[in-house]
Amino acid sequence: MDALTAATESAPAISNVTSFFMIDPKTFATGAEHGFSGLDFYVTGRGGVLGEVDADVVAAAFVFFSPDTVRAQWEAGRAVLPALDAGRAFAGCLVDWTHEHVPADLDAARLAELAERVVAAASPAGAPLFAGWRANVEAPDEPAARATFALNALRELRAARHAGAVLAAGLDVRDAVSHRSPGMAGIFGWGDPVDTAAIASRWDEAEAATDVAFAPVFEVLDDAERAELTDLSLALLDAVR
Repeated sequence: MDALTAATESAPAISNVTSFFMIDPKTFATGAEHGFSGLDFYVTGRGGVLGEVDADVVAAAFVFFSPDTVRAQWEAGRAVLPALDAGRAFAGCLVDWTHEHVPADLDAARLAELAERVVAAASPAGAPLFAGWRANVEAPDEPAARATFALNALRELRAARHAGAVLAAGLDVRDAVSHRSPGMAGIFGWGDPVDTAAIASRWDEAEAATDVAFAPVFEVLDDAERAELTDLSLALLDAVR
C-alpha cells in the first residue's frame, strides 16, 4: 500500500476513533467532577496542550470553531484548571474510554507500535494541537491506551492538514462546518447551518487535497506496514462505533 492510499483508506479511522471519547458521557462526567460545565472541558481539554495562551491562539488551532465561542469556553475552563492540567485530564478520559471500549482481541500493541512510529517522524508544521499533544502529554504505558493516544495525535495532525486544505480552497469555515456537519454548526458557534450546495465541488477538492497533504506522514513505514496500520485502525473503528 502506497502512502497516498494509506492516507485515504485510514481516514475514517484516524478521523473518528478518538472522537468517540470526546463525546462520551463519562468524559463530560469527569469534567463535571473537576468543576467544568460542559463544552468548556472539551475546549480547555483539547486546547490545553497549547499551554497558557490567549483564546485567539486556541481558535487559530481549532480553525472550525467561532472565535467568540472558543474565547467564552476557554476563559470559563481556565477558571477551573490551568491549561496543561486540563489537557492532561482530557487525555486521562481517553485512557479511561480505551479501557472500556477497545476489544481485547485487537492487536493493540502492534497498532501502537506502527502509529507511534508515524507520530514520532511526522513534521509538526502547521499542526499546533498535534505538536502540543506529542510534546506536553505523557503517553500511557498500556498497549491499547498507547494505540489510541497515538491515533489521537494523528487525528490532530490530519485535522490540521484538512483545515489547511479547506482554507486553501477558499472556503469559509462556517460554510465548511455547515456542509460537513450541519448539526454541529450551533455547537461550533455559527448558529443555524447555511445552504452549501454551491461549495460542494470545492469541498470535495479539499478532501482530496487533505489526503495528499497527509500522505507524507506514512513514508516512515513500508508498504506492508502501511496496510497493516490501516487494517488495524479500521478494525478498531468497527469495534468502537
